[in-house]
Amino acid sequence: MASESKESPANNPGLHATPDEATKGYHMQQSMFRIKDPKVSLDFYSRVLGMSLLKRMDFPEWKFTLYFMGFEDIESAPADKTEKTAWTFSKKSTIELFHNWGTETDPDFKGYHNGNTEPLGFGHIGITVDDTFKACDRFKSLGLEFVKAPDSVIGCRKTRIAHRTSSGCFSC
Repeated sequence: MASESKESPANNPGLHATPDEATKGYHMQQSMFRIKDPKVSLDFYSRVLGMSLLKRMDFPEWKFTLYFMGFEDIESAPADKTEKTAWTFSKKSTIELFHNWGTETDPDFKGYHNGNTEPLGFGHIGITVDDTFKACDRFKSLGLEFVKAPDSVIGCRKTRIAHRTSSGCFSC
C-alpha cells in the first residue's frame, strides 16, 4: 500500500481535503507591507524588482496612501478610475505598500518590525527569476544587502537568495 503524500490531510492535521464551496473563486490578491518612505520603497519595487505601480490610493482624512505593486502590464489597465480599481484588485499576488504620512521625515520614527528579528514572525516574499546567479550579480551591482546568497552554506540551495527590501523585510 502506498504511503500518503506529505500534502495529504492525513499528514497535516487541520487540513481540509476539499475546500468549502463558498470559497470557490477565492485567490491570493495581496500582501501588505507598512513602509517608512515611499520614495525609497517605490524605487526598490519598481527599479530593482521590476514591478509596476498598478494603483495609488490616497486617504487624506486618515493621512495615509496605499500603493499597489505587481508584475502586470499597466498599459492594459482601464483608464476609468472605478474600472482600474476593480482591475487592480482582480490581479493575483500583488503587494500593497501602506504609507502613514510623515514617517519618512520623522526623526523619532524607528520603522516597523520586519518579523525576521526577535520576536520572529513574517519571513519573506518569494519572487521567481530566470537566472538566480545573474539576478544576484545585478542585485550586488545595485548595492543590495544579502542575508543569504545562493552560494552560501546556509543559503537556499543555489536556487534562492534572500536580501533585505527597502522596508527591512526579506525577499527570497
